[in-house]
Amino acid sequence: MSRIKEVVNNKDKIISIYFTAGFPELNDTLKIIEQLDNAGVDMIEIGLPFSDPLADGPTIQESSMQAIKNGINTSILFEQLKNLRKLTETPVIIMGYFNPILQYGVEKFCQECSKCGIDGLIIPDLPIDFFHNNYYDLFKNYNLHNMFLITPQTSDERIRYIDEISDGFIYMVSSFSITGEQNSFGDETINYFNRINNMNLKTPLLVGFGISNKETFNLACENSKGAIIGSAYINNLKINGISGTKSFIQKLTN
Repeated sequence: MSRIKEVVNNKDKIISIYFTAGFPELNDTLKIIEQLDNAGVDMIEIGLPFSDPLADGPTIQESSMQAIKNGINTSILFEQLKNLRKLTETPVIIMGYFNPILQYGVEKFCQECSKCGIDGLIIPDLPIDFFHNNYYDLFKNYNLHNMFLITPQTSDERIRYIDEISDGFIYMVSSFSITGEQNSFGDETINYFNRINNMNLKTPLLVGFGISNKETFNLACENSKGAIIGSAYINNLKINGISGTKSFIQKLTN
C-alpha cells in the first residue's frame, strides 16, 4: 500500500501542511520537511513556485515570488529532494501548475518524482479529462497519485467522475475562492460539506483553503478525513521561522 493510501485509509484528523519550495530561503526546503516530520504531521505538500498562480491568495503568491527571486526552479527542487527519504517516511506531494511541469517534460518530471520518493501530485489547472486521456497510465507507471480538486460549483456528475478515477484523496476546496486564511466556515460551506458527504464517495476527502486555526481544523475534520493548511503555515514561517513549526502544529491539535 502506498504511503498516501496508508494515511488516508487508516487515520482521521489528518494534518497535511503546504509550504512553498525555496521559501523563506532557497535551501530551506529540507529543513522545513524535517521540522514538519518532527512535529508529527501526516502529509507534506511542497508548492512548486510559478509566476502566475491563479488559484493562490496573496500569502502563497508572495512566497512564490520570493522563492523565484531566491532562485528556485524545478531542477533545483529535485536536487534538494534527492535525499528526501533519508529524512522522512511521511507522504510527500508536489503541488504545482501544469505549465512548469510541461516545460520540464511530463515524463521526466514523473521520473524525478519517483527517484526522490514523491508520492503524488496536485495540479490545479490540469483538466481531469486531459489527464485521464493523456497521462493516467504514465502517472501509474511511476506510482504517482494525482489528486483532483472539487469546489462548491463542481457538478455531482463531475465529482463522481473524479471519484471513479481517483486513488489517493480528493481535495475538497472549502469555498470557490483563492487560497487564504479564514476564522470560521459559514452556513453555505457547511451545506456544501453535507452535500458532498451525502454522495458517499469511495475516495477519502481532505478539506483545503481557509484552514487557519483549531476551529476551522476541527470543522474540516468533522466533514472529511482531515485538512490541508497552507497560508497560515507560511505566515507562521514569516513570523516565527522554521523553528516555530512544532508550536504551530500543536496549536491546531491541542
